[in-house]
Amino acid sequence: MPFKLIVNGREHTLDVEPDTPLLWVLRDELGLKGTKFGCGAGLCGACTVHLNGQPARSCSTPVEMADGGEITTIEGLSSDGQLHPLQQAWIEQGVPQCGYCQSGQIMTAAHLLATHPSPDREQIVTAMTGNLCRCGTYPRIVAAVESVAGGVGQYQPAGEGA
Repeated sequence: MPFKLIVNGREHTLDVEPDTPLLWVLRDELGLKGTKFGCGAGLCGACTVHLNGQPARSCSTPVEMADGGEITTIEGLSSDGQLHPLQQAWIEQGVPQCGYCQSGQIMTAAHLLATHPSPDREQIVTAMTGNLCRCGTYPRIVAAVESVAGGVGQYQPAGEGA
């Protein structure tokens, strides 16, 4: 059955089964490998994309639910060859260790900042709670989001700084 998706601004018509998870359509049919498979149950956040402007767990979203929708993946977050401010902040704050969860983390943070441009630390932590990081880089994630939101955003390892 054909489905129409607008992914990162480009329209695609795909003939896939209606219950195919959006994650596999993005990765296998469209070759967009930035969105990761984590748990397969929508619990960890590694597969987060934006569907019609809202965060969606692509591993548990059937393609039929995205039909006609606009999808933004980590590959579509940057524009004109420039990193999105969050992607740049991730680099500056040294957020990733293994990096596996980072696309989902960034997509969740991007939605937060699009809807709440100046969140405080508590709002950032609350928004990011559904995204798991096995490496435990949460303080750096918060610092990166704060730095883009205009907050302090300077990660300091334990024992350094004030």
